Amino acid sequence: MTVKTASEVAAPGPRQPAGAGRGPLLRGIATMTASAASNQVGAAVGAHAFAAIGPAGVVAVRQFVAAAVLLPVVRPNLRRFTWAQWWPTLLLGLVFATMNLSLYTAIDRIGLGLAVTLEFLGPLAVALAGSRTRLDLLCAAGACVGVYVLVLPGPASDYLGVGLGLLAAACWAAYILLNRLVGVRLPGLQAPAAASLASALLYLPVAAALLAQGRLAGTAILYAVGAGILSSVVPYAADLVALRTVPARFFGVFMSIHPVLAALAGLALLGQVLKPHEWLGIAIVVSINALAVRTASTTADCRQHPKSARAQVRGSARSRRPWSDGPP
Repeated sequence: MTVKTASEVAAPGPRQPAGAGRGPLLRGIATMTASAASNQVGAAVGAHAFAAIGPAGVVAVRQFVAAAVLLPVVRPNLRRFTWAQWWPTLLLGLVFATMNLSLYTAIDRIGLGLAVTLEFLGPLAVALAGSRTRLDLLCAAGACVGVYVLVLPGPASDYLGVGLGLLAAACWAAYILLNRLVGVRLPGLQAPAAASLASALLYLPVAAALLAQGRLAGTAILYAVGAGILSSVVPYAADLVALRTVPARFFGVFMSIHPVLAALAGLALLGQVLKPHEWLGIAIVVSINALAVRTASTTADCRQHPKSARAQVRGSARSRRPWSDGPP
């Protein structure tokens, strides 16, 4: 999962003549696909270490990898942070820690495809919260139907795993809102870099306990480091490149590919075979998310440019703000 500020991903790219941007757009799509695939393959790789060090151990190593990459690159001046900058940054670090732990624990209990699909309800909720149109209400109802079809609650359902997936969704929503706030108060990636440090510090006791037990070694640590690289480092770099060539709204809609790739990664790397109703639930949630992001982005454009609202409703305007910022 990637780390980026809303101010960076919101900036529209330069306008190009009709037909001139097809090459960069195709490269952007290829980059985003590679980023999403790396993200989900990383999660599947990390799952191989659950038996040895548990989800908390994998998350600890992943946070250390993210901090080790971001801090030397960004070099945030922590001594000059004011309290108005520190408190949302620290909350962001807590969200990092909670979101990844809840997601990885959900993956351990209910599988990669289901967990990631439930997590996607977070950005969907943020998109739907932007307006109160009839279409938004239909999207919300459709999302509820999709989740019901995905889970099909019954006596054998893992309600704790589902609850952890929903907790990850709530954290993702909080991540989006906090990232927009710190993106205004701190330049560049200083806040995510500092937040990754705070999150890594929270996991020091977990790492110390695993080291004392002799469990943080061997193949497990390699799997966990691989998860950190594939799910943090690679998507972080790839998404920054992609956002230079594709519109922000298109980026937000394209993120809906994550649950599908998560299901495929779970099948190929973990042997997690989804049932037909689970595939149907994923399809419903992905479709609703894509529709909601496009609708919310158009609504935001209309509010920012009221004089051209009619043209934007007809589909002639471009988005100025993404509604599904990716989590770290």
